Amino acid sequence: MEPRLNYSEVAPEGVEGLSNLEGYVRKSGLEHSLLELVKLRASQLNGCAYCIDMHTKDARTNGESEQRLYGVSAWHEAPFYSERERAALVWTEAVTLISQDHVPDEVYAEARKHFSEKELVDLTLGIIAINSWNRLAVSFRTLAGSYQPDHPAAKKGSSK
Repeated sequence: MEPRLNYSEVAPEGVEGLSNLEGYVRKSGLEHSLLELVKLRASQLNGCAYCIDMHTKDARTNGESEQRLYGVSAWHEAPFYSERERAALVWTEAVTLISQDHVPDEVYAEARKHFSEKELVDLTLGIIAINSWNRLAVSFRTLAGSYQPDHPAAKKGSSK
């Protein structure tokens, strides 16, 4: 598979806008571990190899277990996610696959049990952001495998 174009070079202002949204979500107060699970699940649903690679690496760098990362695609059957994480994952699936069932009332009700109104809006903005990144990477065939986390632990480990 060959990349089609580098969207960051072609439309830097647009990519910067999306990066600003991503930055807002990161600072929103939602748990970073939860956001990485959400990004991974949306990327799986969208078939974005680049983002799956990125978010598994970021999550591992920040201490996420291999078991939980491997289980995200079958989280419904896996016992090692909290009720809040489960609510975020089902919300992620509904928002990502919105054309199929919209967002059912029962999914919203479950999410509201675990997230304040602001948290739910922020979570949804995070889902919007990863779906946008997925669509860019898939459409323009961003190659998976080259991403390296920008985290002190990753840099320390890569210098060995």
